[in-house]
Amino acid sequence: MQRLRLKADGRIVELRDGQEIPLVPAHPDQAAMQPAVAQPAVRDLRRRARLTQLEFAAKLGVPVETIRNWEQGKRAPRGPARALLAVIAHSPETVFAALSSEPTAA
Repeated sequence: MQRLRLKADGRIVELRDGQEIPLVPAHPDQAAMQPAVAQPAVRDLRRRARLTQLEFAAKLGVPVETIRNWEQGKRAPRGPARALLAVIAHSPETVFAALSSEPTAA
């Protein structure tokens, strides 16, 4: 299982043996195309997941107006929402499976 951490500057690093290893783009030429701190493109993430705004909002547990505001650029995801979107960009199936699973009783 891969352990990831979102750094304050927007980078995602993998935690391995107590070390932080930066995740690099699959193709070296992509690094030059990406800004240093990339905001998650919410519309692109939602479309890649083949979800409507309403479905995406329900999966994330946020109002649909929040998704609309993010996509229209009226607001930007911050804090935990930004971290969640960054992880969705990396591994959407895992995130949606984790969010849809029922919590186990302790």
